[in-house]
Amino acid sequence: MSLAEVIKSGNYELIDVREPMELEMDGNIDGAKNIPLGEVEDRQDEILSIEKPVILFCRSGNRSGKALEYLTTQGLQDGYNGGGWADLKATIEANQGTF
Repeated sequence: MSLAEVIKSGNYELIDVREPMELEMDGNIDGAKNIPLGEVEDRQDEILSIEKPVILFCRSGNRSGKALEYLTTQGLQDGYNGGGWADLKATIEANQGTF
């Protein structure tokens, strides 16, 4: 399934790997769980236990790509790099109500 298909399905978990201060300064996506990149390794069990597709995102897609790469090596099978938060938010909002 592609990222676009997952978003259209409405069945996913959002994880924002930015630092909390970035959320305060830049904004966020409603419903997203904040797990900063530096905490991903310590909280991998929490992430790996999610039973739906996981979409990771950050400011640009770089940190979320690193988090996805790591989590994939730990067994995450249904993960996606959502890229930058602003673009992902726009994509999600554009697809609300289409499922």
